[in-house]
Amino acid sequence: MRSLDRLMRPQSIAVIGGGGWCANVIRECEKIGFAGDIWAVHPTRSEVAGIKAYASIADLPSAPDAAFIGVNRDATVGIVEQLSKAGAGGAVCFASGFREASAELEDGNSLQDSLVAAAGDMPILGPNCYGFVNALDGAALWPDVHGAVPCATGVAFIGQSSNVAINISMQTRGLPLAYVVTCGNQAQIGMAEIGEALLSDPRVTALGLHIEGVNDLRAYEQLARTATRLGKPVVVMKVGASDQAQLATVSHTASLAGSDAGARALMRRLGFALADDPASFVETLKVLHVTGGLPSNRILSMSCSGGEASLMADLGQSLGVEYPPLGQAQKDALRAALGPKVALANPLDYHTYIWGDEAALTACFSAGMAGGDLALGCVVLDFPRQDRFDAPDWAKVVEAVIATRETSGRPMALLGSFAEGMPEAVSERLIQNGVVPLNGMSDGLKAIAAAAQVRPMTAEPLLLPNGAAGEGETLDESTAKAMLTEHGLRIPHSKRTMTAEAAAEAADVIGYPVVLKGMGFAHKTEAGAVRINLTSAADVRAAAEAVPSNDYLVEEMVTGAVAELLVGVLCDPVHGFVLTIGAGGVMTEILQDTVSLLLPSTREDIAEALTRLRCYPLLTGYRGKPAADIGAIVDAVIAVQSFVTAHQDRVQEIEINPLLCCRDKAIAVDALIRMGGPQ
Repeated sequence: MRSLDRLMRPQSIAVIGGGGWCANVIRECEKIGFAGDIWAVHPTRSEVAGIKAYASIADLPSAPDAAFIGVNRDATVGIVEQLSKAGAGGAVCFASGFREASAELEDGNSLQDSLVAAAGDMPILGPNCYGFVNALDGAALWPDVHGAVPCATGVAFIGQSSNVAINISMQTRGLPLAYVVTCGNQAQIGMAEIGEALLSDPRVTALGLHIEGVNDLRAYEQLARTATRLGKPVVVMKVGASDQAQLATVSHTASLAGSDAGARALMRRLGFALADDPASFVETLKVLHVTGGLPSNRILSMSCSGGEASLMADLGQSLGVEYPPLGQAQKDALRAALGPKVALANPLDYHTYIWGDEAALTACFSAGMAGGDLALGCVVLDFPRQDRFDAPDWAKVVEAVIATRETSGRPMALLGSFAEGMPEAVSERLIQNGVVPLNGMSDGLKAIAAAAQVRPMTAEPLLLPNGAAGEGETLDESTAKAMLTEHGLRIPHSKRTMTAEAAAEAADVIGYPVVLKGMGFAHKTEAGAVRINLTSAADVRAAAEAVPSNDYLVEEMVTGAVAELLVGVLCDPVHGFVLTIGAGGVMTEILQDTVSLLLPSTREDIAEALTRLRCYPLLTGYRGKPAADIGAIVDAVIAVQSFVTAHQDRVQEIEINPLLCCRDKAIAVDALIRMGGPQ
């Protein structure tokens, strides 16, 4: 990996160009306190924004560590080449009109290729990007406003959108931002490579990514390994559904496993937390900055209001946070701290008997954290409007929470019901003392749940997308099943026939009851091409004559199923092979009860994924009914994975629906495979 040290932590900066954007870069460097040399470069002007201008790069005192190139797109290529030959440490390419505009500009692609060639080994950010702010060392190659301020430690943020980066930098929630970086087109350096460089800075505590599109799966796997090695958590703002995932599909799987499902499965596999919106993204970064990640989503909530306790309980249930019951040690300690009038539960309403008494508040919070399997203690507190009220008693709660964290050694958070209920000055004091400030009840609980998703990346390398072209060839059910059985999938006894009489003879051999299917339909039920529970040769003949086909598959009718599942694989051109497991049968798309993984997955991954289905209780024996053979279900999924691995150069999609899950087996009674042509 190329070094980005000189570019991201420069001792000298060259600003090339004379427009307002370049003047802003100079002012932002001065404003944030850059201590090194700032050199302006302009062929005709003697100064830019009050500093001396050199006529050319060759005239500079030495090769700059970092350069901001604020000239037009055509001139940018030549400037990059000059900087590279001079031995510069790297450059920010501000101009647009490259690959991102290829639909409008005929030379957009070729010009970007020329830019990368001109850079050679010199790292460049962009093109089409604002650059970066390094608040640790006071460097701002940034042509616009931003809200970052100098800090000693903090989180790093990387995004493609400059506006989103500006908005993140303007937050008033107490989050210390060490770096704010935009990467634009990622012509040479991708987001994952930048992320590795920033995580290697010991002053960076966590990394936040706003990803609009994944461009290199292997690079993100490497980023995850680096984050795991350094013990630094990563959170991603949700990747949106991609147009690339809108394939010419023929299965139910395709409507359930598009790019969004693939993106979520990827982030889970990498061990990254996932946030769905900017507010919870910032809150998650705060949790990660202070705690490094939470071992679970099990918390204790404490507030002096029954209403707040109820809100926390209801929202926690819907947002993925658990409130474990109080243990006896906690109850005994809380009873001693609160007296006999307070009902002890989690979430806890500790009432107002101890309000204004810092020692009593500390005793209460410490008692709550005295036992139990808790990842975090959370105290709810909203400050009154600072422009209208003084709040000395509220400050006592802050001190009590800080004291509890220090004495218990367990992570603590102070949560405001509303974002404006947590003043920025309070947030900053809390963070300085190792307590997480959370702005907003919903956003805070989302952040806690997200922070519990962080885990080490231990998965095998992904199967990469195959790029198989065209609509491909859809194999009929009989052929698909035969191919899958070679990899261990269990299917019903069956025989394919071409006449009604032959179908009846086959049924006599297989044994009744049987199912008769007309071949040639992707969705046979909707086409009226399936007849079930046929118990005689006469029934089979009549069914064959009624089915709109002259190509039949006669199968044993599998009975005693506990549940029906869908098992599907879709080759997502961005994220690889997306494995979808969900509630199956004709109600698949209505129920929308699915989980997604990326291939390859382990038996343990698959078994764990099953537990996340809403229909999982059916598999374990709901209300005294028999349980399904979970091991057999996992075997079936592994068989599908084995087939995909063997044919990964051509597979576009596979679907088994339904997989009948019985007490002692799992049998695929329908299967579909689509294979693509060579790229």
